Amino acid sequence: MTAVFNQIMQEIKNTETIIIHRHVRPDPDAYGSQLGLKQYLKLKFPNKNVYAVGEAEPSLDFIGTFDDINDEQYENALVIVCDTANSPRISDARYASGNKLVKIDHHPAVDQYGDINYVNDHASSTSEIIFDFIVHFNDLSIIDASVARVLYLGIVGDTGRFLFNNTTAHTMQVASQLLEFPFNHNEELNRMGEKDPKLLPFQGYVLQHFDLNDKGFCKVKITKDVLEQFDIASNEASLFVNTIADIKGLKIWVFAVDEETEIRCRIRSKGIVINDVASDFGGGGHPNASGVSVKDWEHFEILAETLNNKL
Repeated sequence: MTAVFNQIMQEIKNTETIIIHRHVRPDPDAYGSQLGLKQYLKLKFPNKNVYAVGEAEPSLDFIGTFDDINDEQYENALVIVCDTANSPRISDARYASGNKLVKIDHHPAVDQYGDINYVNDHASSTSEIIFDFIVHFNDLSIIDASVARVLYLGIVGDTGRFLFNNTTAHTMQVASQLLEFPFNHNEELNRMGEKDPKLLPFQGYVLQHFDLNDKGFCKVKITKDVLEQFDIASNEASLFVNTIADIKGLKIWVFAVDEETEIRCRIRSKGIVINDVASDFGGGGHPNASGVSVKDWEHFEILAETLNNKL
């Protein structure tokens, strides 16, 4: 697969403008891989135009910011999409407006939408892949703390602080090398875990309103009136998907939030493959962490019953 790295780098060398995208509803790995790649390329090719685009997630603003570019800048540009399994989830539809499209991802390869596709579903995160990309070209010596910091946060995010089973020996080796750069990882992890005090009553609601059965399946339903009751946005509610993760006997859970036009369902499990169910309902993701949207609460109950049947 390193031959694909060489292909990607050749396209980068041949292009003056590189525009980096990632998925909607970004998480730390989306931020980390996208911004880490941008900073690395700016250091390696200081005369090139390198941009990172997409809508911001306020809770992750501390990681970094994005560029506002016009449509004309896509002409003859190389577009690289990080951490995005399928094309409908790419943030900013202009991704298709460039001269060539590259996909770099660690989700199962369902939609190979790029002209060049690098997918390693054994990697903990796309941030880990970007690190491997840098190392492949012997460029560790040219990156700095700005690159190491965001890649580290991306890896921490997608491994659940190294608690998830996607954490490998290689993941820990990568994290160790990134920690050699001068950034305060304790401070950064504290910022990643911080929540606005106004959200904590909602966390209490979640802990009092989960529906757990004796097989180890649990569902949490956050309806529109609950969001209004706690004056909380749907993206803020999603921060609490793992609030119930420590329940003894829990095996699969689904955290569903009413986003007005759809019910967004985040599915998690402990060692049980659930992305096949997500795929059957039009979503996708990792074996133990996936997502899907359904059109109403009736369809949510069908999804919940399907997940329950996994047990």
